[in-house]
Amino acid sequence: MSDMRLIVAGAGGRMGRALVRAIAESKGAVLAGALEAPGSELLGKDAGVLAGLPANGVKLSADLWAMSKEADGILDFTVPAATIANVAIAAERGLVHVVGTTGLSGSDNAVIKSVTNRAVVVQSGNMSLGVNLLAAVVKRVAKALDQSFDIEIVETHHRMKVDAPSGTALMLGQAAASGRGVPLDEHSERGRDGITGARRPGNIGFASLRGGTVAGDHSVTFLGPFERLTLSHQAEDRMLFAHGALKAALWAHGKPPGHYSMADVLGLSDI
Repeated sequence: MSDMRLIVAGAGGRMGRALVRAIAESKGAVLAGALEAPGSELLGKDAGVLAGLPANGVKLSADLWAMSKEADGILDFTVPAATIANVAIAAERGLVHVVGTTGLSGSDNAVIKSVTNRAVVVQSGNMSLGVNLLAAVVKRVAKALDQSFDIEIVETHHRMKVDAPSGTALMLGQAAASGRGVPLDEHSERGRDGITGARRPGNIGFASLRGGTVAGDHSVTFLGPFERLTLSHQAEDRMLFAHGALKAALWAHGKPPGHYSMADVLGLSDI
């Protein structure tokens, strides 16, 4: 099979540049396009140079329709509005759409899922192997421990992150809720402040820390009578997310239409 031709959305951003580097470092994929927001001062710049590589001749453009004509997939770690704008074009062109964007609303996710009867979408709050293994373990532990064990999720990210809790924290929360057999949106606590009253049994708590250049730290603690169990993951470089997204794209190439996750990519969906 020939190399998969990939577009990087948000190619001028930190994650976009990491994705460009990951494609350059890997076999089986080539950079087919570099998408950036209309009006960006980076439009027309060389994607390779921006990523700290030799010039590759792929210029940043805001025209996804044009660049997607000869592409097979798009790697999309942008912002919700941009991702939703990309969904229809990716589906119309038959592109594999790898969505790593966080901060998506319920209606945003509904839009993404609406195209999966005719398009391939791989979506995850985190593309790393370690985090997805962590989610699988969290689900198992939550299933094994009863409500005498409270669940608290703490995440730390760099000062520039704009959404909280992180997509990864929510993914871990969903894993815990799934293990408990309860809907997360009805059993979560966020942003405690002031006189909050006693903790409600069975709820899943979230805390978000922001500062410095942290790529992403996550911990899930199960607090029971007289003992605590903490499961954690530390991301040392965003390149791990880029390589995970590339792995997802290559895995999804040729798959039937549907909505997939990194658990599917890694063979963890039955856990």
